[in-house]
Amino acid sequence: MYFSDLGTIALILALCFALYALIAAVLGAIRDSAPLIASAKRSALMVTFFLLVASAALIASFLTHDFGVNYVAQHSNLAMPWYYTTAAFYGGQEGSLLYWGLMLAVFAAIFVLTSRRVSAALVPYVIATLMGIEAFLLLMLMSVSNPFVRVHGAPPPDGNGLNPLLMDPGMLIHPPMLLMGYMSFAVPFAFAVAALIKGELGSEWLRTIRRWTLASWSIQTTGLILGAWWAYHVLGWGGYWGWDPVENAALLPWLTATAFLHSTMVQERRGMLKGWNLCLVIASFALSIFGTFEVRSGIINSVHSFAYSAVGPYFLAFLFIILVFSTALFLCRLPKLRPEHEFDSVLSREGIFLLNNLLLLGVTFATLWGTLFPLISAALGKQTMTVGPPFYNHVNGPLLVLLILAMGVGPLLAWRRTSTHALWRNLSVPAVAAALCAAVLPLLGVNDVAANIGFSICMFTAGAILYELWRGVRVRHAHGEPYLLALYMLFNRYRQRYGGYLVHLGLVLLAVGVIGSHFFQVQQDAVLKSGQEMSIADYRLVYLGNIDMQEPAKQSITAQLQIWRDGQLQQYIYPGRVFYHNFADQPVSQISITTYGMVDLYVFLANWDGAGQATIRVFVNPLVPLVWYGGLLMLLGGITCWWPQRRKTLMHRSIAQPQLAKEVAV
Repeated sequence: MYFSDLGTIALILALCFALYALIAAVLGAIRDSAPLIASAKRSALMVTFFLLVASAALIASFLTHDFGVNYVAQHSNLAMPWYYTTAAFYGGQEGSLLYWGLMLAVFAAIFVLTSRRVSAALVPYVIATLMGIEAFLLLMLMSVSNPFVRVHGAPPPDGNGLNPLLMDPGMLIHPPMLLMGYMSFAVPFAFAVAALIKGELGSEWLRTIRRWTLASWSIQTTGLILGAWWAYHVLGWGGYWGWDPVENAALLPWLTATAFLHSTMVQERRGMLKGWNLCLVIASFALSIFGTFEVRSGIINSVHSFAYSAVGPYFLAFLFIILVFSTALFLCRLPKLRPEHEFDSVLSREGIFLLNNLLLLGVTFATLWGTLFPLISAALGKQTMTVGPPFYNHVNGPLLVLLILAMGVGPLLAWRRTSTHALWRNLSVPAVAAALCAAVLPLLGVNDVAANIGFSICMFTAGAILYELWRGVRVRHAHGEPYLLALYMLFNRYRQRYGGYLVHLGLVLLAVGVIGSHFFQVQQDAVLKSGQEMSIADYRLVYLGNIDMQEPAKQSITAQLQIWRDGQLQQYIYPGRVFYHNFADQPVSQISITTYGMVDLYVFLANWDGAGQATIRVFVNPLVPLVWYGGLLMLLGGITCWWPQRRKTLMHRSIAQPQLAKEVAV
């Protein structure tokens, strides 16, 4: 018996338990039968168990080099190290779908084990929704995308190996995080469906769903940042975000989830935007399914997408069913979604949150339109018209700058309405910081007007957030706490608010990095012979020749260069190209990235010949490290918001809460 046979049996049993859990949960909810609901919970746990068995069977097939399994033969070979062999599990179409289903089952199991904290009326419908999605994935795995299909005849002695573009450390983290992010939006969607079915549309389901959405948001943030890092280190074009259709598809649910996390506060505080929040949850999951369809349909060209397969049309049909079902539920409950209050003033916290949502949805729509436009143009005009980065930069750039400005203004506004006097008083500190930035930048050589505006707005928002942090620390310090303890207690007592500030600061850092690298990147190509040199910005590179290394499975060409700066030798670097024979000598770049302060020196071997001559392409990328630091800070803020808060602390009893609630709390 092969491991693949065990995997196939496990998939069949998982499908049976998923269908049973779906039926038992629905019947248990209709009949109000606790035993049926308990049985549905246990069945959901069995789905998780059998998917773990199936996944372990596929990994074992890879590690034992069972090339009789077609998927193993297509995505691994004997020369691959064990960690890439294991990562090949999710490196292709079938394995990534199995991973998708596994992670959904794991999250469903977590929900089942923590369901005592959820309204009992919602639990069976959440389970039914999750198991319905799981059943669809398992049907796909059992029919059109089975990772355990065996080759006909004798197995090959060796496999093709993993796609060379995925032979990178980022492969070990980026794809599973992004796939997990796509999947995780199913849980908030299941809560939304359950709330619509039961008509429990107050703020309770939002409080339950917030931590799930924060978890999804944090996972997707990690996947996006790692994807940008992978593109920067592997693809060799000097950038980290090219508005590739698959990159866009991963960004779309993140944008709508971000909008949802902001507008939930309005519903909890004022009883407004109920229908809006439901639409955002549904849109986040629908966009994650759209992204899955886009990657697997083969209708777009991308370094991230899989080849055409029969899975794409099924995912498109599944997306259609989700939209029709969700819309029908939403329209049935529309009378219960009326707001409890109206907007009192545009100059209010809820007003800025609504503006924030509109800007995020504007970016979402523009990105979705740019992604779909080539398909629409081909269908209507019989000619494919492409949409490149200039479109996104010109449309989304201003929207994102306005979004950052709104992030700075939001903390300075009160709920319901803000007096003009209070607004100008609160604006004074960040406005002075922005004005100083705008005045100093030209003196430092920043003469681009658009870049100056962008940097100044980032300074305004950073100043507003830091000013709010300082005000909170000052209040607690006035009640006897040392400054560092006061800062810690602010985050400990008001994690949602101050964790959100960390996210905003991280986004500001990321924006500064994007502005710097977009406006001030310097590129230069030079054709050099051994001993010749090139100069760019403050750097001098001396070319010393190539190293040609032949191996059984690949050939590598490595250029040797010295980096000189300020008349001193800094280090040797070795950019190169690797050609994998099993993939028609597909080249993979080995890029040299050296960081000096906040500037990356990015060196790429573009071309060479046998006479010892090479074309060296060099980028000087200012402020790119801030992109990664900002992403890490955003993730830290998301985890801070998500982290459970203790209900009682000794410090809570030792501080005068009325004064703090007036001056610090939301």
